[in-house]
Amino acid sequence: MTKGRESKPHIGIYGRRNNGKSSLINCLADQDIAIVSDHAGTTTDPVKKSFEITGFGPVILVDTAGIDDSGELGDKRVERTIRTLEIIDLALLVITNNSWGKSEYDLINKFRELDIPFIVIHSKSDIEEPSIDFKQKISSITGNPLFEFSSADKRNFEDLISLIRISIPEHSYKTATLLGDLITYGDIVVLITPIDVEAPAGRLILPQMQAIRDILDNDAVAIVLKEREVDAFLKKTKIRPALAITDSQVFVKADASIPSDVPLTSFSIMLARFKGDFDNYLKGTPKISDLEDGDKVLLLESCTHHVSCDDIGRTKIPRWITNFTGKKIEYDVVAGLDKLPRPITDYSLVIQCGGCMITRKQLHNRLQAAIKAGVPVTNYGMAIAYVQGIYKRAIAPFIKGEKESSVYL
Repeated sequence: MTKGRESKPHIGIYGRRNNGKSSLINCLADQDIAIVSDHAGTTTDPVKKSFEITGFGPVILVDTAGIDDSGELGDKRVERTIRTLEIIDLALLVITNNSWGKSEYDLINKFRELDIPFIVIHSKSDIEEPSIDFKQKISSITGNPLFEFSSADKRNFEDLISLIRISIPEHSYKTATLLGDLITYGDIVVLITPIDVEAPAGRLILPQMQAIRDILDNDAVAIVLKEREVDAFLKKTKIRPALAITDSQVFVKADASIPSDVPLTSFSIMLARFKGDFDNYLKGTPKISDLEDGDKVLLLESCTHHVSCDDIGRTKIPRWITNFTGKKIEYDVVAGLDKLPRPITDYSLVIQCGGCMITRKQLHNRLQAAIKAGVPVTNYGMAIAYVQGIYKRAIAPFIKGEKESSVYL
């Protein structure tokens, strides 16, 4: 399952087959958007549904297969269900009939591993209410009260909406600023945007559009130029921008064109600071210099896209790193939430894209396995800047005032 364009909060619905997950979704949406059946296993694969929860706002609900599915196909469905945890901001674990077992224990352990807030909901309470002993048991296990609910009579519905509202992390639905701490009213920001074979026809790529909007939101001025127009523009206008942001692929040209006393970074590094694990990127990027023959590097793309003959992740970054290190390195590229081709510990470095198509939480979850295993992580733009010799300048706008150290620089 790949993550789409929406930055809305993602709520995952989990539980055993026939526990009322789809009924809960229909109840929250106030419409029949999930198939409900008395037959266990109606939902076979994770399905994303975008709609507005009454009294809350727009969300993406992820309906998943039962965690108790069995057989060869069932095991694959459970695996897909578990993989959705990488895109979830809040999990709703649906139980019923005063039943709790290994499947539920395993799920909440994974929630905790990924730092996903969760609510345990006892569904179908109109048929069988949770006992006092069972409520105490679940409270002891999870640290939170068991929530009693029924899709049939909508008992405690408004309380559930309120609980969802306060349980979703604030950063999942509040939009922070990309550049607000770097620019002020009236500042001029130059955006260097190559129009090449990888550029989408008739439009700019999402990070460029996001930067333009953020500049305008901060009452500053955005000037968009192709890389070959920068020198003539600056010479003719005598404009001295407060900041310049470039596409990482033309970092060297931008570095030469933008005066050395003007802060310069890239769209990818801008996103790395905005939603990535920037501190770990700073620590991990210099590890490129430590790569040896036979090392494996994993490149993570957060979305699927058309692959050009000179693709940034599949072709350019591997070529630049290989030329920089002079080593024989093996590269794997994984798009979306595709399964890794080998254990994370087999890699000497992980390079994550900017993540413009996913939420901050989803990007951090994607990197957790590597960070916990001690595998260095970095970002497309930071890696490119490093191997092209302009890393210090590229990260400087975002570490200004911080204590510089050999770890960062």
